[in-house]
Amino acid sequence: MAVEVSVLVEGGKAAAGATLGSALGPLGVNVGQVVAKINEETRQFAGMRVPVIIRVDPATRSFTLVVGRPPVAALLLKEAKKEKGSGKPKGEVIGDVSLAAVSRIAEAKGDDMHGRSIEEKINQVIGTCVSLGLTVGGEDPRALLKARVASRGAR
Repeated sequence: MAVEVSVLVEGGKAAAGATLGSALGPLGVNVGQVVAKINEETRQFAGMRVPVIIRVDPATRSFTLVVGRPPVAALLLKEAKKEKGSGKPKGEVIGDVSLAAVSRIAEAKGDDMHGRSIEEKINQVIGTCVSLGLTVGGEDPRALLKARVASRGAR
């Protein structure tokens, strides 16, 4: 029976520190190999925190990784080249992302999001822009959401 260990690591920068070492050491796997594999598979998410599930078979001491995707907010901040969102999202705009970037993020997150259609997932990403203080294509994301919902209702 496999044992699962869930961790949140910075992309490409996992370390065999207290968190991974104490969780994996008793299971008999080579922690160095696990860390190297995590870093290899999360390198593309450098600068973002990525959820990783490590499945270990204690009998064979083998492991498999399931690398999740960073949160929508982290992907949007990377796209906007910002470290963090606005402290006052309704009044302070910290940056702008394109509608094409919003669509790419919605598609990349795929089944991690709750929307049934790609349009609903795009709207969720736009909603996250509101929370972060980002505009979308130079527009207020709240106005953009209203316009998108109105145009969908007119169909």
